[in-house]
Amino acid sequence: MLTQPFAEAIAEAEKIIESAPHIRTDQDLIEGYDYLSGSIRASLQMAWAYERDFPYFVQSTGPYTKMGLDNPDTLYFHAYLRDNAEYVVTGRRGSTADLSFQVLAGDYTPVDVPDSVTAFDDRSIRIEPDGSFEIRFGPDKSSDPNYFTLAPGSAMLVAREVYSDWAAEERGVLRIQRADRIGQVPPPPSQDKMTKRYGVAGKLLLNRLHTFLKFPDWFYLELPVNTMTEPRSTPGGLTTQFSSAGHYDLADDEVMVVTVPASDAPYQGMQLGSRWYISLDYVNHQTSLNTSQARIDPDGRIRFVISERDPGLANWLECTGHARGFVQIRWQRLARKLKPEDGPEVEVVPFGELPRRLPYYQQARVTPREYADRIAARQAAFATRMLG
Repeated sequence: MLTQPFAEAIAEAEKIIESAPHIRTDQDLIEGYDYLSGSIRASLQMAWAYERDFPYFVQSTGPYTKMGLDNPDTLYFHAYLRDNAEYVVTGRRGSTADLSFQVLAGDYTPVDVPDSVTAFDDRSIRIEPDGSFEIRFGPDKSSDPNYFTLAPGSAMLVAREVYSDWAAEERGVLRIQRADRIGQVPPPPSQDKMTKRYGVAGKLLLNRLHTFLKFPDWFYLELPVNTMTEPRSTPGGLTTQFSSAGHYDLADDEVMVVTVPASDAPYQGMQLGSRWYISLDYVNHQTSLNTSQARIDPDGRIRFVISERDPGLANWLECTGHARGFVQIRWQRLARKLKPEDGPEVEVVPFGELPRRLPYYQQARVTPREYADRIAARQAAFATRMLG
């Protein structure tokens, strides 16, 4: 059977899910099966998008194909490259908080993070008054600011479009073409090509699961629990992004309060993630907040409250049944390096102590109706962004 290798990979992937070391509850396992379904979708999509001569941008991760502690405020796209060919990326800059590009040498594996060949945001390129732009990637050297040299081993171009205000900001447009193939047509599909693609999809599926189950060990689980790091350049070469990371483990009557200055960076956001190293449900629950969504206290600081129980506060981040998980803050499109004082302060307190421990507790209160309105706004924003 042509699809047999992929079917065998799915069976092996199910065993990987069921043997994950963090599984403690039925919910953990059920979420693992859901994560597997998204990984199957993504692997098929990526295998069929493996077109280096007639490339196109494919959405790398999304609400149904989550991976890598995906940022709920980011649209991720990627296309495959040959390091000896030239590619033309054309588009129109939307009004999102950030648009960045990164060239990777290879892909993520269970033992390594791919080298970042180059990374930049749209401040580094020439954009026309109408928002249109054209940038090129190729093996040559050029003084043109819109030309970027592909180093040997360059294999993938990643684009990230980051929203801060989903209601007001508009999505841009991106297109990629291999320069010497414009106007030509790809060869028709063959049975050999289909066989290879199903084989590639199986390999991508297993690699994806093995890799991102290792990520927490690399970047999170060696940190003391219920703490967060100082702001640091995000691993992987994103030079204009800093992050603060940690993992939590809370009892039902405990709350983690994370206090951080509201940044002047165009994007600052905080999110929770499950032990599968993916975002929690950010559509129907408030499991992430950025500076456009969060309440900023009069002293210029944001106080996030992470708990399972509803504290009746605007900046509640819902654990949604996850007593253990990951927490991350991102700052993007930075104009300066962040210092320790730009980062978070973390405190775990008893749930009943919140009124005495939060300096603006009464002002931060929301009614059940007001909180339901916040969820409704998230659901509406999700529908809008899915439609582009």
